[in-house]
Amino acid sequence: MNSGTLKFALFVMRLTLAVFFAQWAVEKFIEPETTVAIWKGFYLVESLPLEASYAIGAVQGLAVLCLLLGLFKFWSYGFFVVIHGIGTILTYERLLDPYTGGNHLFVAAIPVFGALFALFLLRREDTLFALSR
Repeated sequence: MNSGTLKFALFVMRLTLAVFFAQWAVEKFIEPETTVAIWKGFYLVESLPLEASYAIGAVQGLAVLCLLLGLFKFWSYGFFVVIHGIGTILTYERLLDPYTGGNHLFVAAIPVFGALFALFLLRREDTLFALSR
């Protein structure tokens, strides 16, 4: 594989992952009650104020912007590896029982994690349309 093909592939990964995570950031503003329910159900936080959803969305939105622009790669790419990794681990029961209800959709978290991890490892090669080289 030549260098140009690798750089293009990494750009496509970065772009599509940013679109994927942007959805979750936006949701925290348009449906903050969903964030509260998720934190209660998966993170065992009994009473997350609605306003916390906005703060979480703002942090996540800033991280998405850094990911999209290829800024602060160690921190922005690493942020998503850690946050998505924790979220995936906390849904292990649904991953172990994918054929009950809508659990099969949780399996999509696994290849997303793989793409994030690969992008993190190859971050120095991810220079196409990236603002930090």
